[in-house]
Amino acid sequence: MWYDICKYFERSMIIIDGEVINSIGKSLCVLVGITRKDKAGEMDYLAKKIVNIRLWDDEVNGKKWDKSVKDLGYEILCISQFTLALEMKGNKPDFHDAMNPEYSEPFYNDFLDLMRSMYKPEKVKGGVFGGYMQIHIQNDGPVTIPLDTPSSLQDPNFLLKQERKQEAARKRDQKSKNNSESKNSDKKSSTVTTQEPPSEIQETSDSLKNVSLSQEET
Repeated sequence: MWYDICKYFERSMIIIDGEVINSIGKSLCVLVGITRKDKAGEMDYLAKKIVNIRLWDDEVNGKKWDKSVKDLGYEILCISQFTLALEMKGNKPDFHDAMNPEYSEPFYNDFLDLMRSMYKPEKVKGGVFGGYMQIHIQNDGPVTIPLDTPSSLQDPNFLLKQERKQEAARKRDQKSKNNSESKNSDKKSSTVTTQEPPSEIQETSDSLKNVSLSQEET
C-alpha cells in the first residue's frame, strides 16, 4: 500500500546541516511513504490527486475547498518518508513493509518527474532521499489530508484486467462498425437493383420505339 500525506501550509523548508536545501511559500508539503507492495501504476493516480486536490477557497465567490495548487500556481514540496510505512509491534514501530532504498529512491524520483510532467516542473521540489533532514512546516488550519490508492490499483492483475477490458471494447466497436458498413452496402445494392428496369418492360419500350419509327418513315 502507498501512503501519502498532503499538508496545506503557509511556509515550509528543508534544512540539512544548517543549510536550507529547499524552501517554498504558501502551498503543499507532501510526505510520501513507499512500501514493498507499491506498483508503478499507482503513481499516476496519486500524482493527479496531489496536483488537483482542492484545498483552498475561491476568494472571488467565497466558495470553500474549491481551488487546487494547479489553479493557484502554488508550489509542491515532496519529501520521502519511509516511517509512514509502519506496522506497530507492541509499542515499537516496525518498518519492514517499507520498500528497500535501492528500489524506493528511483521510485520516488520517478514520482517527482511524473508530477512535474503534469504541472510546471519548476514548481515541484524534493528533499534529499535518505538524508537526515529538519523539516520546518507552518501548517495553516491545520489541514492534513491522508491519501492512498484504491484497492483496485493495488491488485497486481489490475492492469492486465484493464487491458483485457479495453481489448474487448475495441472488438465490440469494430464489430458494430462492420455491421453498420454491411447494412449500408446492402441498402445501396437494393437501391441500385430497384432502379434497373425489368427486361419485359425494356423490350416493350423498344418495340414501341420501332413502331413509332416505322410510322414516321411511312
